[in-house]
Formats: sequence, structure tokens, C-alpha cells
Amino acid sequence: MKVLIADDEPIARQILREHIESIPALEYAGEASTGLETLARILETQPDVVLLDLQMPELDGLAVVRSLRGDRKPAIIFVTAFERYALDAFDVGAVDYLLKPVRRERLEKALLKAERQLSAGTQRVSAPRKIVGRRGADLYLLDPAEIIAFQAEGELVHIVTAEQRFLADHSLKVLESKLEQPRFRRIHRRTIINTDHIRRISPLSSKRWLLKMSNGFEAVVSKRLASSIREQRW
Repeated sequence: MKVLIADDEPIARQILREHIESIPALEYAGEASTGLETLARILETQPDVVLLDLQMPELDGLAVVRSLRGDRKPAIIFVTAFERYALDAFDVGAVDYLLKPVRRERLEKALLKAERQLSAGTQRVSAPRKIVGRRGADLYLLDPAEIIAFQAEGELVHIVTAEQRFLADHSLKVLESKLEQPRFRRIHRRTIINTDHIRRISPLSSKRWLLKMSNGFEAVVSKRLASSIREQRW
């Protein structure tokens, strides 16, 4: 695997470079010290993995990941001195989150995870492995499988699970672009559902059908949408 290092600290880059050069299966793809330089180097070298610092000049690590375009995006392993950004890192699809100083053994484990994702092709899919939900001052990492629906109420978007409701950090439009299709479907302007949680689809009229979810939530959809869900998921 080709590995690019992106960190504004020369010593941190040196330590990571020495680790990479000591692991036979890895190819050193170069370095970058700012966010903009990182994006340029990714385009230039097409690395498989980027070891990415969170706090860098011009663009931070999260902004770098959000700026990546195209189908061939590298696997991202964040390397930082701060624990508090872990939830944000996984929210943008990071493979792993390493704290400095990075031990070789810990780096090898993260790179193995990246290799598995790349081999399976899952890193090319934009669907996040975890969804960040908020309750008060607390943040929760939610498995997409446990989420029944996303519902917008004014400016707020609620994440609905079987037991609780959380606040989402993104609009429905942004969530729709990130979530796995066709598992998650936008059924109308204010609601996205997880079709895995549909328990019954019933006709109401010649043009309207009723969806009943695992938590008892009900939604009326068009006959065409109901048929599409049945064909794709059942």
C-alpha cells in the first residue's frame, strides 16, 4: 500500500516515515505539511492510505477529508495529539484514530484495517460506519443498523432509534448523500427511513400505501415508492 504522511510537525512526520519504511509491505508516497498541500499530494501520488493530522495550517484534517472528490478516495487514518475529535473523525469515515506518539504496533493494526477495507472495496463507499448523535452535552456513536428514521422538525433533525431520540449534526440533504442506499430512503421532505425496519406495507387506496416501522412509526407513501422499496429490499 502507498502511504502519504500529512502533518505540520517535522518530528511527527519523521517518526511516521521511519515506521512506514520499516514495514516491508508499505510504499512511502511522500509528505505534506498543510491542508492544501495534502490535497495536492493526494491528487499527485494517488495514495491508498493517508496518515492525516487533524490540526494543520490552511485546512484542518476534517476539512481535507470533506474536500476529497471522486470515486478513488484514500483510506484515512487520523494521527493527532487530541482525543476530543474522535467522534468527528469517525463521522467523516476515518478508518482509525491514533494518538501521538504513535507506536509501530498500533500503526500496523490501523493499516491492517485500512488494507481490509480497501480489499473489500468498502472504502470507496461514502456511507459512514457510525452516525454521531447528540443528547445534551453528550455525543453518541450510533450504528446505522439501529437507526429507524431521521426526522426534520424546523431547523433540527432528530435521529430515531427504538429506545431514544438524538439530534443530528447534519441536514437531511447532507445525510441523504452520505447514507447507504437503498437501505435508507427519503420518503418525503422531512423523513428518511431505514427500510430494514419496515414491518408492514399496506394499501390505503389506489395511490397511497402505509409503511409501519419496527417502533410503531407509520408513514404514508405513494404506491410507486412502496413498490420500489419492495423490489429493492424484499
